[in-house]
Amino acid sequence: MAPTFKTLAVSTARAVDDKKAEQVVVLDVRKTSSLVDYMIIATALSRPHLEALEHQVEEGLRHAGLHLHRRSRPRSDSWRVLDFGGLMVHLMTVEARELYDLEKLNDDARKVPWRN
Repeated sequence: MAPTFKTLAVSTARAVDDKKAEQVVVLDVRKTSSLVDYMIIATALSRPHLEALEHQVEEGLRHAGLHLHRRSRPRSDSWRVLDFGGLMVHLMTVEARELYDLEKLNDDARKVPWRN
């Protein structure tokens, strides 16, 4: 059986947590978004860390059979968006995360527990 977007979101959250991302959040946005089912938001501590997290997410989801539809362009030094269809991943620096406050924009979304 193919993994669900929820399962993939949870495993991706765990993977970026293993790579030392901070404030990792998985949101169930099915009721509020017509574009995606789940959204991951994670904080990177530097530009190299941002790139390492981006690579981790791409490789992990590719191995799980999910293909990247779009990525943010041009590549920002503070925020990367990876669109996998039903799963969207936002990797942000501390400053970008505080400025854009995506959790507040999605305050109707349910947080999905992802820790073991």
